[in-house]
Amino acid sequence: MCAEVFSEIMLPKLMTKVLHQGVVNQDWVYIREIVGVMLLILAVGLLGGITCLVFAGKASQSAGADIRRDLFKKIQQFSYTNIDKYKPSSFITRLTNDITQVQTVMMVSMRLLVRAPLLCVGSIVMAVSIQPQLSLLILVMVLAVCVVITIMIRKGFPAFRQVQGKLDTVNAVMRENLAGLRVVRAFVKEKYEKERFDAVNKDYRDTSLHAFGIMIMIMPCMVVILNCTIVGVLWFGAKLVDANLLLVEEIMAYITYLMQILISLTMIAMSLMLISRGKVSLGRISEILEEHIDIENPKECKYPNTNEGRVEYRHVYFQYVKEAKEPVLKDITFTAEPGETIGILSQTGAGKSTLVQLMPRLYDVSEGEVFIDGINVKDYDLTTLRKKVAIVLQETILFSGTIRENICWGSPNASEEEMIAAAKSAQAHEFIMGLQDGYDTVIGQNGVNLSGGQKQRVSIARTLLLNPSVLIFDDSTSAVDTVTEKKIQKALKEMPCTKFIIAQRISSIQHADKIMLLHQGRIAALGRHEELMENSQEYRDIYNSQLEREEVSHE
Repeated sequence: MCAEVFSEIMLPKLMTKVLHQGVVNQDWVYIREIVGVMLLILAVGLLGGITCLVFAGKASQSAGADIRRDLFKKIQQFSYTNIDKYKPSSFITRLTNDITQVQTVMMVSMRLLVRAPLLCVGSIVMAVSIQPQLSLLILVMVLAVCVVITIMIRKGFPAFRQVQGKLDTVNAVMRENLAGLRVVRAFVKEKYEKERFDAVNKDYRDTSLHAFGIMIMIMPCMVVILNCTIVGVLWFGAKLVDANLLLVEEIMAYITYLMQILISLTMIAMSLMLISRGKVSLGRISEILEEHIDIENPKECKYPNTNEGRVEYRHVYFQYVKEAKEPVLKDITFTAEPGETIGILSQTGAGKSTLVQLMPRLYDVSEGEVFIDGINVKDYDLTTLRKKVAIVLQETILFSGTIRENICWGSPNASEEEMIAAAKSAQAHEFIMGLQDGYDTVIGQNGVNLSGGQKQRVSIARTLLLNPSVLIFDDSTSAVDTVTEKKIQKALKEMPCTKFIIAQRISSIQHADKIMLLHQGRIAALGRHEELMENSQEYRDIYNSQLEREEVSHE
């Protein structure tokens, strides 16, 4: 880089010598010598520039890859509480666009923010050495440029912050539409969604144009400053030429140095504008990297002597945010003995899913304690705990790949026999073998080529293959027909693990060892089906209403 700057600084000086001594005196030997030196300097500068570009490119790309890796790793460590703070589209924007902005800033910084100051200082020194009396013009030009840069940066930084926020919104709408494309088609809402996307896209465009409009104004301002300075140099330079204090050739070199000074200041200005945008992106990346993970491994992990699956809740309270007026769960106390099946029933939003997600520490309790096999879940190693407590989530998520890869996703070392046994227990083996490629059938994105019930059964098989001590079904058979659901329930009864089954239908949990009825975050009733029918009016009302709906549907 120094070689490149040196070549740019020396060329105007050498050009002055060619004109003053070579051309005027028609000394062609001298001209050839100086031109040869100029070509050599140009070659050295070119080599230095290429080397600098290659180095800056590799460094910025490597740094971007490292940041992307660290950011992805940090997101993977997030608890549900951490995840709830951000939209999925925001994660995508930070992992892609924001990192690209930081990479651009790094490349610009390594290239221009080192080169430009060197070029600026060198050009000022060379210009002053030609004629010190014109230095005041350089000072005025530099001050004017600094004022312009300061104004632009102050306006540009908040503008670019708005741009990244608008981009988050665009990504959110795109993600929703791509994920729900079939729903949009089914409800004939293409026009509405197009108008919705056009609105956010226009908002993003207008915000971007405003931000980039600030950057664009730099160049016209710089050109005006340069032209005014050149006029000043020509005006005062002519007087100095008349006084034999300056050569005409030196005026040309002086103007060249002025242009180099202004170009270097322009590069600094553009770099600072890019940095102001990159600073916004870097701040958004740092927000994720500096996010406090509220669920981490304890300093000293405890390991149970048994693997029975005994679960105990002691006066558990939970709220999503500390400022919440009322907890989601209130004074939850119960015990599930090893091998028992616990059914959980409530109205929507009463906290069923949240209750079971406290076991594998997807969330942490706000008050109280949760014990598994006599050890507080907060004292477990997280990997050990989540292998011990497996959950089939309400939302079925399948990954790109084959059915085999999806079932073995959590247990990559499982044997073929173990995989097939899990699929049979989940009532998935029969439909899988009916597919052309069986277990090697490639699943489309998010299981698009499977029905809802088939996806749920593959998801159940994936969890059963973990062979956990505690198994949680979070309304995981809602898309499965009644006959298949009963077969799955029968297979679950034969498993020795403790089972928690969240269901909307009492018929799905009627034969559980205990049924827990939640109401407004509290345990309203707990016992066997027969006991609740006798002692809980609310349970009887739910049972009778569901029975009436079933009778109506059969008519």
